Amino acid sequence: MALVKHAVVTGVSSGIGAAVATTLVDEGWRVTGLSRREPEVVGLDWIEADLADLDRVSAVAAELADVDAVVHAAGLQRSAPLGSLDVADLEAMWRVHVAAAEVLVNGVVDRIADGGRIVLIGSRTMTGNAGKSQYVATKSALTGMSRSWAMELVSRGITVNVVAPGPTDTAMLGDPSRAHTPPRTPPLGSFIEPAEVAGLTAFLLGPLGRNITGQTIVQCAGASL
Repeated sequence: MALVKHAVVTGVSSGIGAAVATTLVDEGWRVTGLSRREPEVVGLDWIEADLADLDRVSAVAAELADVDAVVHAAGLQRSAPLGSLDVADLEAMWRVHVAAAEVLVNGVVDRIADGGRIVLIGSRTMTGNAGKSQYVATKSALTGMSRSWAMELVSRGITVNVVAPGPTDTAMLGDPSRAHTPPRTPPLGSFIEPAEVAGLTAFLLGPLGRNITGQTIVQCAGASL
């Protein structure tokens, strides 16, 4: 009988994180979910954790064991044009997008099984987007960080990748804090569904994704064309 694999997923209370957790549970994974609010996902083990609280993230990481995969999907978006930037917005996004990923993975890396997987949820806007420079800065940082980790972990067969979706149909699209940059429907005609991002993530976590590492995979419905 095959052993049940264990995935740790952040941001499971909504959006992409919830979709990833649901997909993995449905595929037979044991999922530990981290989020501020209790999720509606059935079948996962939930740990209350604000991903902006790095001490809390570190404490949770220290208690996790037998990890086969980590998916960092927690996120937020605040946007403003140059001349109206608030460094507090940058700090808030950096803590959740970059620092929380660093603290979590750093804390569990010795307990990730050889052949394990790490996926960070980035953004198609990582290459630049008017009015989103701070958000872009945090999401683009994931590419360099993940490639560095991929180099460090390749001898253990652990893959590290970024999934970078374009405009995804989550609550973030209507968040007032991104009012300066309203979403635009991409060329293929519809926003990306969280389940589609979850499907790509699950592929990278599965047996057919074992030879993909150090990559940023854009899933944008033509928005980057």
